[in-house]
Amino acid sequence: MHLHGFAETKLEVRRRKGGGLHLAGKFPYGKLAVLSSGGRTGRPQKESIEPHAFRYRVEQVDADIHLLVGHDFNRPMANKLGQTLRLNDTESALEFEADISDQMMEVGYVREAMLQFGAGLVGGISPGFTIPPKRTVENAVTYEDEGHDPERGMHNAQIRRVHEAILYELSLVTVPAYDETQLTMRGWKPERDQAIAPKPFGNDIHRWR
Repeated sequence: MHLHGFAETKLEVRRRKGGGLHLAGKFPYGKLAVLSSGGRTGRPQKESIEPHAFRYRVEQVDADIHLLVGHDFNRPMANKLGQTLRLNDTESALEFEADISDQMMEVGYVREAMLQFGAGLVGGISPGFTIPPKRTVENAVTYEDEGHDPERGMHNAQIRRVHEAILYELSLVTVPAYDETQLTMRGWKPERDQAIAPKPFGNDIHRWR
């Protein structure tokens, strides 16, 4: 089963000199996201993607990673093996750059995604990944308790820390969970006469439990 993390990340969109668009952004490491508030009586669940958690497939020469719209492999924008998606794994974030050609900008879902982004309807970047089996990486995921405040009646949250993950794709999404950074746009604006018709991204199987 593929899992998805979320980040409201700084994303830049610029026109390329040779035509098309250049996208650049990053997914921050080490930031806590609330996956579940726990409801009225349950236990809150939080998650952190730890530094270099995605390094395995990023550094694997023959492993492809896609840039998608809404975790849908039928809506690709760029890919690593096609050399239109470049990734840089740093201590603080997974950085990426993508080239979107003029031809790809004529594809309906790509144009729609950029229009939604320009209208502020696309909120960030979400990685799609799986966790390696224990026989391969024993401590790929660890869990810890977060301190709580008895006087305020706050529940003790459980924090899931992802140390090793198998990354398959990065997606433009509407509602990110990680909100530490700001999503911005530079150098490209939708034409005034373009209609913006938002549609739901992805399928239920791609959403958090």
